[in-house]
Amino acid sequence: MNKSSKQSYRPTTMAPKAMITTPHYLASQAGLNVLQEGGNAVEAAIAAASTIGVVYPHMNGVGGDNFWLVYNKKKNELKALNSSGRSGEKASISFYKNQGYKKIPSRGALSANTVPGAVAGWEKAFQYSQAQMKGTFGWDQLLQTSIQYAKDGFPVTPSQEYWTNVNQDPYDNEFRHLQRFSEFQRIFTKSSGLAYRAGELMKQHDLALTLEGIASEGSSYLYQGELAKAISQGLQHHGGLLTYQDFRNHRSDWVDPISVRYRGYQVYNVPPNSQGFASLSILNIINNFDLSTIEEGSADYYHVLTEATKRAFSDRDQYLTDPDFSHIPLDELLSVKRGMDLADSIDFTRVKNVQKQLDPKGDTIWLGVVDQEGNAVSLIQSIYHEFGSGIIPKGTGIVLQNRGSFFSLDENHINSLQPKKRTYHTLNPAMLFKNDEPYLVYGTMGGEGQPQTQAALVTRILDYDFPIQAAIEAPRWLYGRTWGASSNSLKLEGRIDQDVVRDLQSRGHEVEILDDFTDVMGHAGAIKIDQNTGVKFGGADPRGDGAALGF
Repeated sequence: MNKSSKQSYRPTTMAPKAMITTPHYLASQAGLNVLQEGGNAVEAAIAAASTIGVVYPHMNGVGGDNFWLVYNKKKNELKALNSSGRSGEKASISFYKNQGYKKIPSRGALSANTVPGAVAGWEKAFQYSQAQMKGTFGWDQLLQTSIQYAKDGFPVTPSQEYWTNVNQDPYDNEFRHLQRFSEFQRIFTKSSGLAYRAGELMKQHDLALTLEGIASEGSSYLYQGELAKAISQGLQHHGGLLTYQDFRNHRSDWVDPISVRYRGYQVYNVPPNSQGFASLSILNIINNFDLSTIEEGSADYYHVLTEATKRAFSDRDQYLTDPDFSHIPLDELLSVKRGMDLADSIDFTRVKNVQKQLDPKGDTIWLGVVDQEGNAVSLIQSIYHEFGSGIIPKGTGIVLQNRGSFFSLDENHINSLQPKKRTYHTLNPAMLFKNDEPYLVYGTMGGEGQPQTQAALVTRILDYDFPIQAAIEAPRWLYGRTWGASSNSLKLEGRIDQDVVRDLQSRGHEVEILDDFTDVMGHAGAIKIDQNTGVKFGGADPRGDGAALGF
């Protein structure tokens, strides 16, 4: 039996008025409380995003970045918000090369070379909600749940226990061994040096104080106040780059979403420096194939999506960077003609060989919200690798991201490091419209996996009519590499039929079989809106710790 089952282990959540899905149930609950008290989608997203930054600290938080898609029902307007931070004014290729580095370190103070944009994103979205969406919640109200969990504690997830243990490998100073950073060890391990076990209560006293400051003073507390000084001084003490002025200079930008047609629907994502155009490019290629003639879950299905991914990534890797530093021909890359040309180059009997090693990481959270007015948010937030840089400036509780470690130290590389530049970013939230209104709000964590999993969700829901939860649970694939691997492979979940695996191998795919459900595939989520009845259908990924909740 080749086909993925349309059955799911847990039911699709259905609700008549509003829906939220996040990869942590406590964050979903925080957002639902706001929705039930009459809050809008943006307000619920802020409550959930701030909460998940506390209860899923290895994946995201105050020290990271975020990107938003915000749909304003009253104005019938979709806006995109880029709240990724730029590199510091002192961040230069020569700075690293003079210290003997051939690449930017993956961990430590030198990997924390970009300003964290997440909190500025929350506030910018909040201001829009107040001005344009009749927001009723106070800023400080929306942060109360996050403060409470930081102060009083939350039960640690198996995911956090697992990643804390993985990251204490004393023999891997490039990617692991985070206990060498004193604040990481103090906060994320117990006095014995062991990780908190799943179910044990963890408190983050310093982070609670930081969040209380942000709640009372707004984002200026982080970007202009004493906190900015404490972070920059803490980093410089460890040889880091970011200055107080870098924090003062941060700004988040409203930008126009980018879009392609797929099967008569309009699919939206965020523009560069996000890889959103790669997610759209895959669909733009697949749009040229009649999937009704390709069985879902067959070797042809996995083959065509993997081959489309390789072509979309090839375009992405040639052009993706900060558009302020380099022209990116998006109209051409997302044109109908480009989609057709790339589709024509796909051979069903053999693979296209790609030399470039794909980046294996991207520990992130995606969340989606639809409120009772019909407003919608697709939001993605991350500190890049799990626990980011590993650096937590003393007294702040803030895990600083290492997103800037993705910059290249080759001055000819499209994503070369320069001062005040945004790096190539894997984060990309998605939304799909039917009849000029949101029909599907969706996204996932997982670096290179994000465009691939988005394509899985869209094809399974639209082309194969999977229920939302079944589409999320169905066996997934990931083309790319994992930690330490020197080449890309096609990773398949173990539930995929052996005949399909052999068929893919015969076409030249280097197949790697993983567990039946593995979070290597990311934590996906989706909300579908029935435009006739208003009923929302929500799903959350069993590979994560999330829940779709509605009322």
